[in-house]
Amino acid sequence: MQQLSYRPVVFLDRSADFGFVVRSTALTDKTIVWEDGKTYPLVTLDVSSASHPFYTGQQTTLDSAGRIDRFNRRFGRSGGQAGQ
Repeated sequence: MQQLSYRPVVFLDRSADFGFVVRSTALTDKTIVWEDGKTYPLVTLDVSSASHPFYTGQQTTLDSAGRIDRFNRRFGRSGGQAGQ
């Protein structure tokens, strides 16, 4: 078993080809030669700020008001306050 050590680790989002070096105790057997010529442990990511729809501006906003109105029409509420 590997011993935990706080060291620089490269986190790489393969889908966006985006990576960053940060100190971490993440365990990994993979390594990568980074832009500075040094070899670092490598952790691959499925999602990062470079590929997540919220951060890239690609996220669609749900129309919650429309969903509430549709629920109220379906189940017979005609406005008013809850609990009446």
